[in-house]
Amino acid sequence: MPNVTRPKVAVLLSGGVDSSVALSLLHAENRYDLCAFYLKIWLEDELAYLGDCPWEDDLRYAREVTDSLGIPLKVIPMQSEYLSKVVAEALTELRQGHTPSPDIWCNERIKFGSFVDVIGPEYEKIASGHYAQVEAIDSAIDSSISPKFYLKQAPDPIKDQTYFLSRLSQAQLSRILFPIGHMSKQEVRAKAQELNLATQSRKDSQGICFLGKIHYRDFVKFHLGEKKGEIKDINSGKILGTHQGVWFHTVGQRQGLGLGGGPWYVAKKALNENILYVSHGDDLQTVSRTRFEVAEFHWIPEIPSSLKEFYDIKLRHGPHCVRAKLKEICDGRFEIELVEGDPGVAPGQSAIIYDGPYCLGGGYII
Repeated sequence: MPNVTRPKVAVLLSGGVDSSVALSLLHAENRYDLCAFYLKIWLEDELAYLGDCPWEDDLRYAREVTDSLGIPLKVIPMQSEYLSKVVAEALTELRQGHTPSPDIWCNERIKFGSFVDVIGPEYEKIASGHYAQVEAIDSAIDSSISPKFYLKQAPDPIKDQTYFLSRLSQAQLSRILFPIGHMSKQEVRAKAQELNLATQSRKDSQGICFLGKIHYRDFVKFHLGEKKGEIKDINSGKILGTHQGVWFHTVGQRQGLGLGGGPWYVAKKALNENILYVSHGDDLQTVSRTRFEVAEFHWIPEIPSSLKEFYDIKLRHGPHCVRAKLKEICDGRFEIELVEGDPGVAPGQSAIIYDGPYCLGGGYII
């Protein structure tokens, strides 16, 4: 029989259970020539002392998984790429009092961007353990036209990660495999136990992608320091306490304010005056917003010829969506009008658009 060359697939392996199961499922298919890649990021060296677990732990788990499957593992240093394309911009946004979207940039610019450039065209597909699905839809009019690739939500609404993948391009989606995108977290854990993977009992990572085990507040303090200021009630103007820097907080935040008589929520950040304005939970309707603009709007399939009357909008990662109207202004800017107000609308934050289970893209709130 002729020797058939199998397609080469690069699998992003983090040392966690999700990417381990993704790799194992692809291995079981026996259709691909697999190579696993661990991306080493710059912060894990510089700020390792701030974390609970060094990056070597992740790599050790990754090696145990690849060794058990007989799959090669390569470590790719991407410190400079993370610094220039994600971290530097996140710090710039924080200095301006904005709420950055580093996890979105991480996927767009690093995992499915710079990494793909590093490994080159020899790998036909890039696989990861994200909870999302890619669906190719052929043209109903002309079969010679290449299919459009759509980003579709995972069936597990809690774990769905399409929000963080919302700036991927058609070229990127055309090469991506999400082997666990059709599964729930419970099913992934069960599969890891069935396969007796070394990562089966590892806890999920809760941090921002480029921080690893480092706490977000520690990262911000390291780079931006502290600057004590007043916390004021936005409705009465009364001074309620002090903060250590407005960049530690985001609009809509409830935890970590240290105020009694709550609940209190961050309503506004006055960067020049170094004042953090808060609103009591009983008064949230006074600071909730129903209308705002987004810029640098990115459409995953393409901008529709005509907009629907309503879309679903996510202002943060999670299962909660708000119905909204979308109106084009100009130059990639759109106006969003929410059916119900939200007190956590923050400049710099990403507003992501959905049509049923499909993520259409999104933009940055201005």
